[in-house]
Amino acid sequence: MTTTDKPSVAGINPPVFFGSAIVILGFVVFTVISPETAGNLFGHVQTWIIDTLGWFYLLAMGVYLLFSLYLALSRYGEIKLGPDHSEPEFSYSSWFAMLFSAGMGIGLMFYGVAEPVFHFTAPPVGEAGTSEAAREAMKLTFFHWGMHAWGVYAVVALALAYFSFRHGLPLRISSALYPLIGKRIHGPIGHAVDIFAVFGTMFGVATSLGLGVLQVNSGLNYLFDVPQDITVQIILIAIITAFATTSVVLGLDGGIRRISELNLGLALLLLLFVLAVGPTIFLLQSFIQNTGAYLSDVVDRTFNMYAYNLSDGPSSWLGGWTLFYWGWWIAWSPFVGMFIARVSRGRTIRQFVVGVLLVPVGFTFLWLTVFGDTALHLLLMENVQGLAEAVNADASVALFQFLENFPLSQISSLIATILVVTFFVTSSDSGSLVIDMLTSKDGDESPVWQRIFWAVSEGFVAMALLLAGGLSALQTASIASALPFSLILMFVAYGMLKALRIEGVKMSSMRSTVNTAPALSGVPNAWQRRVETLVSVPKKQHVERFLTETVIPAMHSVADELKSQGLDVRTREEEDRSYLEVSHGEEIDFIYGVRMRAYAAPSFAMAGVNRNIRTEKRKQFHAEVFLREGGQGYDLMGYTKEQVIGDVLDQYEKHMYFLHAVR
Repeated sequence: MTTTDKPSVAGINPPVFFGSAIVILGFVVFTVISPETAGNLFGHVQTWIIDTLGWFYLLAMGVYLLFSLYLALSRYGEIKLGPDHSEPEFSYSSWFAMLFSAGMGIGLMFYGVAEPVFHFTAPPVGEAGTSEAAREAMKLTFFHWGMHAWGVYAVVALALAYFSFRHGLPLRISSALYPLIGKRIHGPIGHAVDIFAVFGTMFGVATSLGLGVLQVNSGLNYLFDVPQDITVQIILIAIITAFATTSVVLGLDGGIRRISELNLGLALLLLLFVLAVGPTIFLLQSFIQNTGAYLSDVVDRTFNMYAYNLSDGPSSWLGGWTLFYWGWWIAWSPFVGMFIARVSRGRTIRQFVVGVLLVPVGFTFLWLTVFGDTALHLLLMENVQGLAEAVNADASVALFQFLENFPLSQISSLIATILVVTFFVTSSDSGSLVIDMLTSKDGDESPVWQRIFWAVSEGFVAMALLLAGGLSALQTASIASALPFSLILMFVAYGMLKALRIEGVKMSSMRSTVNTAPALSGVPNAWQRRVETLVSVPKKQHVERFLTETVIPAMHSVADELKSQGLDVRTREEEDRSYLEVSHGEEIDFIYGVRMRAYAAPSFAMAGVNRNIRTEKRKQFHAEVFLREGGQGYDLMGYTKEQVIGDVLDQYEKHMYFLHAVR
């Protein structure tokens, strides 16, 4: 799809860019001028959502997770997020590091110790401070940080990656609604959806930055007696925002990938340290038990509303914890989903879902076990005094109070503080990258000043919220904004299923038998010529000559004949490829292309054919066919003009069968 040709500022999408900036400025000004009014308003909205529509949040999160698992296990799992010939841009290790850092980083540092202690001292049901309370605390913590969060991220990321990389739509939230609203994604409706996504991303990241800076301040206070006050926190935001701005200017590969890998390395170092000096055998045992308990209870907990409890305690707890998390994950899904989609081009749907659901969740469960269960071991079995009181008084100091109970606490606390800072930077720069993509023109490289603008804006928004005391109010606003987006995600999932059904029909049509004669039949010495082609090592100039003398004339002949039948047909040539396109109006167009691709020359038989060739130092070139879906993996070298025409018609007949099947 293409965007409108109306004049616009180079590199930016004015309606989304300026609309987002105005909305964000309005909310910040409102919160700064009237923090009490804002807090009351957002608090009432949150209370109404929890009391009235809490059931919908639980249902929606269950649907998102089941939808993701269904796609991975279905026949659609083999479909690539990109053309059929595309390859992943990043290695598995870099990909996993970026998934983990963008999705969970600061939250795990903040709540890894604090949440299990909270549930242990104040469980929704049952007696506090018992071994049963400890087991339930870890079950609840695993549930909140498990596959549900990544399920909602996967829905957004899958839709974005699929429609953008496979169908050429912009990498924006609005593109995921193409099956529902069509080309209107390029108009006011699409702009409104993208502005909403920018708003949620900005305040979601700013809230996370506020959370992170509180913990950094606590770490510096513990290590160097730095005061814990608003002035220090603003200075810290300014410094870390400068790091994040540098990272986002360097780009995805130069900045964000390297910091994400540093995050993962430091996190592993800290985790292994606590595992080694803590109750190691107990942690290994509890990790297995916690994982089994999570898998055993996940369905029941997914839909547990505590509807039959007579007291208000459990339902109040549900609103303060589970519904809070569900709303938070949904509100963050445009940001995290957009980022995950950006780094996942070339993966199959099955690889994507397995990677997104299982790998970060596995590391998250290990982290929560090592830190959460060690804290519970200190409280329950070693009777350590003061840890629970300190955590309940100030969650930001939980990690540092926890590390005091082990050797080398100064060093481990320093590593923890650095880790919070690097997670801080990663959240900011990945959030800036997402907003940058949402507010850029289609197909344009965004200007550097725009990346800087959004990175710095996140820092200023976080500062303004801290100064106004409105961090919690805007956090509540983000949770409330999850309600309409949760409905949108239902339509996104439906639209993707509809698109994948068409894709499935296309896959079937490509395998179907057609009545066209085989391309090599009736040609004198055809099989001998084919053998010669198979064992030859075509050079670049051979393929260029083949494209010029055989493929392009064949395409022109087909195009002329189709035009004579009243069809809208175009041919075009580029340096290393040529295309034939047949327009079908409102239906899906047919695209047939041949491109030159280089491969390492095989070593098994080439020397016997030409003994003067040093095959290990040469490349061979193919004339490969590609369609709208991507490369088809077969070579036309050696075909005559008539055989190329036959192959074009084979593919066109399959395309017509596909259009018939989906009508």
